[in-house]
Amino acid sequence: MPNTINRRTFLHLSALTLAGTEFGCAGHSPSKSLPNSTLPSAHIELTDITDGAGIHFTAVNGRSPHRYFIETMGSGCAFIDYDGDGWQDILLLSGHTLPGSYSSVNGPSLRLFHNNRNGTFTDVTAAVGLADTKFFAYGVAVGDFDNDGYPDFYVTCALGPGHLFKNEGGKRFADVTAASGITDDNGLWGTSCCWVDYDNDGHLDLFICNYVRYRTLKDDMPCKIATNVYTYCIPNAFPPTNCRLYHNNGNGTFTDVTVKSGISAAMAKGLGVLVYDYDDDGYQDLFVACDTVPSLLLHNKGNGTFEELGLQSGFATDAAGNPHSGMGIDVAMIANSAAIVLGNYTTAETCLYREVSTGIFQDEAGNNGVGPPSHNNVGFGALFADFANRGVSDVLVINGHVQDNIHQFYPYQHYRELPLLYQGNGNGRFQALNPAGPLATPIVGRGAAKSNLFNDGKICILVTTNGGPAYLWQSSGPQGNWLGIHLVGNKSNRSGIGTKVTVHMPDGTTQVDTCRSGSSYLSASDLRLHFGLGAVNQGLDVELRWPSGLRETHKGLAPNKIWTITEGNGAVATSA
Repeated sequence: MPNTINRRTFLHLSALTLAGTEFGCAGHSPSKSLPNSTLPSAHIELTDITDGAGIHFTAVNGRSPHRYFIETMGSGCAFIDYDGDGWQDILLLSGHTLPGSYSSVNGPSLRLFHNNRNGTFTDVTAAVGLADTKFFAYGVAVGDFDNDGYPDFYVTCALGPGHLFKNEGGKRFADVTAASGITDDNGLWGTSCCWVDYDNDGHLDLFICNYVRYRTLKDDMPCKIATNVYTYCIPNAFPPTNCRLYHNNGNGTFTDVTVKSGISAAMAKGLGVLVYDYDDDGYQDLFVACDTVPSLLLHNKGNGTFEELGLQSGFATDAAGNPHSGMGIDVAMIANSAAIVLGNYTTAETCLYREVSTGIFQDEAGNNGVGPPSHNNVGFGALFADFANRGVSDVLVINGHVQDNIHQFYPYQHYRELPLLYQGNGNGRFQALNPAGPLATPIVGRGAAKSNLFNDGKICILVTTNGGPAYLWQSSGPQGNWLGIHLVGNKSNRSGIGTKVTVHMPDGTTQVDTCRSGSSYLSASDLRLHFGLGAVNQGLDVELRWPSGLRETHKGLAPNKIWTITEGNGAVATSA
C-alpha cells in the first residue's frame, strides 16, 4: 500500500535528522557559501571535450510516473585500458526501461569507447561482445582478477545479479559470472564495488557495496505527497542489508567469505567504497559511505577477518553526530595526514575528514572551506585531483538532486545542480572556485572518474548524469610538471592494487599515494598513479611497498613521463 505523504509532512521530513529521512541531516536554510571576495583567482580550468572526443551516450534510468526508487541513483563509469596499448579507454554504464517508462529507447547496458590516441574515441561495444548486455547497471570496478595482463571488470546491478567480465586478450569480454561463483543476487541492490587483495595472496578479491533490500519492483515502496501525486520514496522506507566479500581462489572462481570474514555483521546502506590502509600495516582497510545510517570503517585485522570501527573512529557520522547520506568518497594525503572527502545530502554538507591520529577521523569540512558552499547541494561523485599539477590536491564534487520536483518545495534547491571545484592550498584548506566552463552548467550529476587520459599530464574527468548524457572534461589551464606511475605486479596482483608509492621531492617533502580500486561514486578511475610536481623538473626517487611486502626504490625518474614499474624488475619510461 502506498505511503501517502501530504505536503506538510513532506516539508517536515526534509528537516529531520536520522530519525527523519533522506532529505538531510540538518534543518534547511539558504546557502552558506563563502562570499565572493574570499574566492581565489581561478588558475584551474576545465574544458568540455565530450563532442570533439566522440563520446555520444545517454544513460537510461527507467524514469516513469511510478517513480520507482531505483530511478534516482544513476549509473557509473570507468577508465580501462582494455587492449593494453597504454591508452585508457572509456566504459559507460546504463539502466533500462521500466514498466510505464516515459521512453522506450533501450541500448546496451555497457558501452565501450576505444581511445584512438588523437583525442577521439570509437564506439567498440559490439566489437568486444558487449552489445547484448541487458541489465540495470550501477557500479563498476576494474582490475586484472586472473593476472593475465589484461584488465577485467565487475558491474553491480539492481533487479538482478551483478556481472563479471573477463578480458580475453584485449579483444573481447566474456561474461563469466556463473562460472566464477559470484552470486550477489540475494535480494540485494549492488552499488559501488572494488577489487582488493585483502589477504595479500597475489589475487584480487571482490568487495561489493549493497544499498537496500530491493529484489524486484514489487519491493518498491510508493510514496505520495498528496492524493495521486507520487514522489520518490526515502531510503528509510527500505531495510538495510550488508556488503559482500568474495575471495579469489586463483583459478577463475571465487568463494563468498562475507560471513567468515565478519563483513556480514555490519548492516548498512552502502553507496560508496574507499580502500585505504589507514594504519599502514600493509593490509587494506575498507571505508563504506552509507545513506541515513552510520558509515562503516572495516578494519582489516590481517588474519582474513574485519572489524567494524566506524563509530569508534569518528568516521560513522558528521561533525554534529548525524549519519551521512553518504555517496561519493575519496582519499588523499595532505600535509602529512589523510583527508577523506564524502559527498552528502542537501543541508548536511559535504564532509571532509582529517585523520588526526591513527584510526581517529575528524570532520573538518565546516572549517576548511569544503562544507559551506555545498549546503544546498546533493554530492554524488567526489574525488581528489591535482588539476594544475601544482603538487597540491584539489577537490571536485559532482552534484545533482534525487527529487526532480524539489524546487516546488524549496525554491533555492534544484534537480540540476552545479558541480563544485575546490582549490586546495596544500595545508588542508580549500576554497570553492567561481563556476566557469562546464562547471557553470547545472547537471543531474552522479558518477565521476579521473585519468591522465591522453598521457600528456592533463587530468580528464569522466562524469555521468542520471538518465542523461556523459561528459568528458579536461584540465586546460596552466600546468606544472608531473610524474605518472603504472604498476605491474609479479608476486603481488598484476594490477599492483594496494601498492604504496612515495615520491621524494627535492625539498625533502614527499608525496604519497596508493594504487586503489573503487572510490568516487559507482565509478573506477585510472589505476595509474599521477603526481603533480609544480616547477620541479629534475629526476625523482620513487619508493614502493608492494602488497607482497617487497620494498624497492627507483632513483632519478624523469618528470613528464609515465613510468611502468614491474615488481622486482625495474622501471621503464613508456611515454614522453
